[in-house]
Amino acid sequence: MYRIGFGYDAHRLVEGRPLILGGVAIPNETGLEGHSDADVLTHAVTDALIGALGKGDIGGHFPDTDPAYKNISSLSILKQVVAWVKEEEFSVCNLDSTIIAQAPRLAPYIEEMRENLAALLETDRKRVNVKATTTEGMGFPGRGEGMEAYAVVSLVKEGKSAS
Repeated sequence: MYRIGFGYDAHRLVEGRPLILGGVAIPNETGLEGHSDADVLTHAVTDALIGALGKGDIGGHFPDTDPAYKNISSLSILKQVVAWVKEEEFSVCNLDSTIIAQAPRLAPYIEEMRENLAALLETDRKRVNVKATTTEGMGFPGRGEGMEAYAVVSLVKEGKSAS
């Protein structure tokens, strides 16, 4: 049995916050505003996994009104959701994700993001893809007001072939 999930997240860029993407701290004058560390990539991946499990969305399980999640690492949230995936006897077959940001240049950090996500998803790095693109100045990411990320994940019931 296979399941597919889609995730999306967006956050505003603000001064005085670190920029964290895929669990990687990226040097930048601005960071993403949010209740947690506002890691849009990890949030999109988390939301895709929750969707694949048919369990609603990230905000329903980890609300920004709950002080327990204030400034929490999004990797911690992802780790909890991966435990749900395992409880349901699924494993990650594939993850494909895209970060949309005008700046900074993210290419130097992509491999570390992949490694972080693959380790938490308990899957081979070859099954985890992270891309980054700009909008060539269009929309809120193009104006440097924020960033967004998309993720698609496929899960396979453990014991089934996922090669």
